[in-house]
Amino acid sequence: MDRIFVARLAGLAVFDPAGDQIGRIRDVVVSLRGPLPPRVHGFVVEVQPRRRVFLPITRITSIEAGAVIFTGKLNMRRFEQRRAETLAIGELLDLSVEYKGEQVTVQDLAMEQPRPSDWQIAKVAVRRGTRRRGETLIVDWDEVTGFGVAQKDQGAANLLAAFEALRPADLANMLHELPDKRMAEVASALNDDRLADVLEELPDRDQVIVLSRLNPERAADVLEAMSPDDATDLLQELPQDQAEGLLRLMVPEEAAPVRRLLTYAEHTAGGMMTTEPVILPPTATVAEALAHIRQQEQTPAVAAQVYVTRPPGETPTGRFLGVAHFQRLLREPPSTMLGSVIDITVDPIRPEFTIPEVACYLATYNLVAVPVVDEHGRLLGAVTVDDVLDHMLPQDWREKHD
Repeated sequence: MDRIFVARLAGLAVFDPAGDQIGRIRDVVVSLRGPLPPRVHGFVVEVQPRRRVFLPITRITSIEAGAVIFTGKLNMRRFEQRRAETLAIGELLDLSVEYKGEQVTVQDLAMEQPRPSDWQIAKVAVRRGTRRRGETLIVDWDEVTGFGVAQKDQGAANLLAAFEALRPADLANMLHELPDKRMAEVASALNDDRLADVLEELPDRDQVIVLSRLNPERAADVLEAMSPDDATDLLQELPQDQAEGLLRLMVPEEAAPVRRLLTYAEHTAGGMMTTEPVILPPTATVAEALAHIRQQEQTPAVAAQVYVTRPPGETPTGRFLGVAHFQRLLREPPSTMLGSVIDITVDPIRPEFTIPEVACYLATYNLVAVPVVDEHGRLLGAVTVDDVLDHMLPQDWREKHD
């Protein structure tokens, strides 16, 4: 009898009858039936653009290493979890259950097929003891109790292991589909940097739920790991006293750019700019500039150009001189100084520019980012095209899948 562990299905590619990949598995939909093995109804499949649809188990013709193949047509209607349904990966992994009178943790669940087109969760992989000292047992479903009991706190280690390779945007999409309590539990189990990346991709409501679940000291640490403009947007969603309390807990050097951004109106260049573009003096070389934009943490829009200014090199900088575009840097000898390759035709904008004005500017000059300066010609930051899109789309665009 075939046995398939559900955590290993996470991220598996799904192919249609013609052999074209249409998405990836994100979860397994089951119905709990007390001591009877849960029946598997099908898979939650994520197709582009970030839409989750339901694929019935009866349409599956093959589950192999690296691929799931189905027959017929895929219904593209957005998946909505019904009251009697449970997400095996999202909701059952890491549960604390009882096996022979002992509390154990669910590490995985195994599907078996007793009859054609009929799959059930027949086995449970449980761990007794701690993660360092303990053993994993594969037991029958009816030997374990406690799956239907609401738990105050549920771990997330095994769920996160299943989705370890997901990009932040995809992990955020997966979290968004979980119940609020579970979403907060899983998010809080991420390390600060990973959580910061995921928070930046979550809808505002989910951001507030997750951040409010953290203790204030950790919430401040996560805000420090976020880009200042995203941290500012999040703080603006919180009550003023809570936001101010978190700012006081942040390292002053990390809080300073966020406080500056909070002084600008939300829907202006100043309110959405990043205060951490790549900034170098005119005496820096092309090799140094390429080394800075090569850093993995730089987004493509931020890395598209280097902002050349007089010292100091942190916003607000000395006098803004111009930008050095990535393509121009690739054409120059590594020893060339930036002062000789800057583009002085890109006029900076002021922080009071509205979002439509910034969008028109970027479109007119075919730019992916534009510098923002104050009345003294000092660089305050840069507005990137993704920031503009984020603010021009409907407020709930991250939640829309249709």
